[in-house]
Amino acid sequence: MPDTQVKAPVSRDAFRLADRVRPDFPIFERTVGDYPLSYLDSGNTSQKPRVVVDAVADHYLHHNANVARAMHLLGGEATAAFEGARAKVAAFVGARPEEIVFAKNASEALNLCAHTLGEHLRLGPGDEVVISEMEHHSNIVPWQLLCERTGATLRWFGVTDEGRLDLERADAEGLLNERTRVVSTAWVSNVLGTVNPLPEIARRAHAVGAIVIADGSQGVPQLPTDVASLGVDLLAFTGHKMVGPTGIGVLWGRYDLLEQLPPFLGGGEMIEVVTMEKSTFARPPARFEAGTPPIAQAVGLGAAVDYLTEVGMENVAAHEHAITALMLERLREIDGVRILGPAEPVDRGGAVSFTLTAAGGLEVHPHDIMQFLDSRGVAVRGGHHCARPLHRRFGIQSSTRASAYLYTTPDEVDALVAALIYTRDFFGGKR
Repeated sequence: MPDTQVKAPVSRDAFRLADRVRPDFPIFERTVGDYPLSYLDSGNTSQKPRVVVDAVADHYLHHNANVARAMHLLGGEATAAFEGARAKVAAFVGARPEEIVFAKNASEALNLCAHTLGEHLRLGPGDEVVISEMEHHSNIVPWQLLCERTGATLRWFGVTDEGRLDLERADAEGLLNERTRVVSTAWVSNVLGTVNPLPEIARRAHAVGAIVIADGSQGVPQLPTDVASLGVDLLAFTGHKMVGPTGIGVLWGRYDLLEQLPPFLGGGEMIEVVTMEKSTFARPPARFEAGTPPIAQAVGLGAAVDYLTEVGMENVAAHEHAITALMLERLREIDGVRILGPAEPVDRGGAVSFTLTAAGGLEVHPHDIMQFLDSRGVAVRGGHHCARPLHRRFGIQSSTRASAYLYTTPDEVDALVAALIYTRDFFGGKR
């Protein structure tokens, strides 16, 4: 993502990508009452292009069978499609197919990391796991549970007032030290939009012998991804935020590390030999894919990867940067709006969270904002966005989040601004 600050108003010519791809998404033909749909909740889930939906439908209608077990024609077609999707995802992030584990979502992938690493590293009292204050609950709770089970200590990077990881304070407090066994942090914050310096964090963590995990749920959909450049050992992300189906997530891992990790779940296809006395287990990735996998969802994710590859992730990142810059610029023009996180589009993703104050100092609740905006066709998220500790850090209970993607247009940003002004004035007694 470009790291230059945008000083002048953003040119509307920067959004040709959205104009080009928007017809691929049938949902934008919808209206909400008399208003066109302005979908600004892509950080929650992205919309799906027709080719992804068609790929899933075609699989169910013409190729449906279980994978690996069925040796008939349909079984062979299903297996080829499933493993083909694995190869596509691997190429998308610069990995080998055998390093790609399919899960049902990023949360399951992160839980897999916590369970298997806890056993592999034999964590116990005196060991430390490091996360950050800006994490999604899915990258907090599994590590809390691991520490409760093992007696290890959970520590975390703080967050500066500007919404960046407080690396200076972490250094002063010796956060990463010889007791650190695991470091897990988001690549891009789902609330602040902050793009964290993963290569630098990984370098520091590896220097003390720790294993590094990244939650890429907000990063992989927005930014060109090369796992070798990120420097991490494990990377989790999810299909439904990158124009793919729900029900499928991905864990990438260094193969030499995956080989050392024990199974997460037991069942069919993750085994090598089973007797009544003992079982031996398959090599990765099959070792971590117990039972019938999300076959049609993988096919859909493969189609999503094809779509994003054809569009070009450099183009997606450039559009995301431009539309975020425009959103920040326009929100700063509204009296009463407080933006959380970096106020300039520097090392910043597409999630923009904010609070709104009406006349007389009345803080408008995000749920009220969300409903008022929805009545005018603008879809946003209101709440703590599964990041309650981060909101507590900024002294608030919750916030409103607008999040863009490759199909977001300046007109949708205009609709957001108009709806926010209407909401502010209503609660301020001006309407």
